[in-house]
Amino acid sequence: MTPRATEIAAQARALLEESGPEALTMRALADRLGIKAPSLYKHFPDKQAVEAELVAQMLTESAEACEEAERTAPGSLPALAGAYRGWALAHPHLYRLATERPLPRHALPEGLEDRAAAPLVRACGGDADRARAAWAFTHGMVVLEIHGRFPDGADLSAAWRTGTESLLP
Repeated sequence: MTPRATEIAAQARALLEESGPEALTMRALADRLGIKAPSLYKHFPDKQAVEAELVAQMLTESAEACEEAERTAPGSLPALAGAYRGWALAHPHLYRLATERPLPRHALPEGLEDRAAAPLVRACGGDADRARAAWAFTHGMVVLEIHGRFPDGADLSAAWRTGTESLLP
């Protein structure tokens, strides 16, 4: 990306992180940058391209968090789930943008989706079905937590522990 496109993406992310996916419009982004909305199209063809860049950031950063957990606790599904949860809860709006709609695979850097999945696949002994089930569990728990769907006093640590342990071979 050009330096200006990088700046636009950074401001888009800041707007997203502050106000949520619904607030991320080209007009709001242009206002934040102090420019007219049509100027954005010199750097990104449309809003979907801006969103795809943010999705790529989410996948990269969550992959880095899981890779670090893997280095710290090799093969530990609970460690990976904890890293994934921690990253997602620290960036709930970016997480929602990236996971609550179809993944723009065509617009992502080649190999990024595989990189993001690799630590989980390795922790599941190469079993892609077990990895998908583990991701479904972690994603579902994170989404429910982000949306405040658990009752007050629910022991989420116990639920996470039970869920991840149930997926171990």
